Amino acid sequence: MSQVLTADDFMPFIGKTFTPKGPNAVLTLTSVDTKASAGWEGMTRQPFTLILRGPPDDVLPEGLYDVAVEDGPEFALYIIPIQTMSRDRQDYQVVFN
Repeated sequence: MSQVLTADDFMPFIGKTFTPKGPNAVLTLTSVDTKASAGWEGMTRQPFTLILRGPPDDVLPEGLYDVAVEDGPEFALYIIPIQTMSRDRQDYQVVFN
């Protein structure tokens, strides 16, 4: 996709699986964080963060991945593992500024 992506583009995919090409990983989009940030008024898009969840035992390394969405499009996403206090999963974030 070559358009400027917004949080609304990802809302329909909450609960859907995101499968990065290459590594053997399947992540689930759990939320789209749209907290308003000062200084972004009038910009093309407001910043937002995708939170994804994966299995705890095989952490996907930080990096840029082509990702296929279950019943949806493909995106190029820079995925970052984040500290996850629960031992039953590994969480990831994708930040859009």
